[in-house]
Amino acid sequence: MTRPQERLSKPFTITRVFDAPRDLVWQALTQLEHLGRWMSPAGMEPVPGSLDLRVGGVYHYGMKAPNGQIMWGKWTFREIVVPERLVVVINFSDAELGVTRHPMSPTWPLSTLSTTTLTDEGHGTRMSLQWQALDGNDEENVTFDGAHAGMTQGWGYTMDQLARYLARLQ
Repeated sequence: MTRPQERLSKPFTITRVFDAPRDLVWQALTQLEHLGRWMSPAGMEPVPGSLDLRVGGVYHYGMKAPNGQIMWGKWTFREIVVPERLVVVINFSDAELGVTRHPMSPTWPLSTLSTTTLTDEGHGTRMSLQWQALDGNDEENVTFDGAHAGMTQGWGYTMDQLARYLARLQ
């Protein structure tokens, strides 16, 4: 769900079919006890966060690097349609929920918009993720658009982790 005054970059899109029922995939995406078990990039350790799953609510989480540095993230829920659609504004954050710049890329957009859609597919679930720079300037949009190949690799790894986690839950 975008708002009329918002500017969005070209979307990054990735899709995966999971061998799990849609309700279980939804729970893995929206419950704190599940998110911390699969959602982190390679080499990062999840840091417990907090979750307020409602429109306007926030999921606040951290990821600890091998050197001990913690990168914080924040999702602000914009749309929640159980169990099929989740729209969130994503920001890098600090431990106090403040919005910060990407710690390694000063031209990364301050905000991004992520839309995740879940649909039944056979006995499994198709997850489609669309991610866009939100209200970025030209330089931020170029940075975001130029990172699509890395996003494919990073999200591919994260979705592999989710697939393994879902298999353990069943």
